[in-house]
Amino acid sequence: MAVSGIISAIIIGLIIGALGRLVVPGRQSIPIWLTIVIGIVAALIGTAIAGALGVADTRGIDWIELIIQVVLAAVGVILTASLYGRRRLD
Repeated sequence: MAVSGIISAIIIGLIIGALGRLVVPGRQSIPIWLTIVIGIVAALIGTAIAGALGVADTRGIDWIELIIQVVLAAVGVILTASLYGRRRLD
């Protein structure tokens, strides 16, 4: 992967992670770097799922792929915040 691909993955991960974090109600007690990592993973898995469903390459904006990525990021934020919060309390 080239440097431009890594930078693109970080930027897309930041956006997807932030959108996932905004969708989840309440305050999440996880650091922003962890949100970016969740966003990157959600973007990669969401793209794979959209490709498997045949909706990854459409004309215009790939709304279904974006929705899949944001939902995965929201689930990741919820799971990570619950696990991270429990670990900090123990």
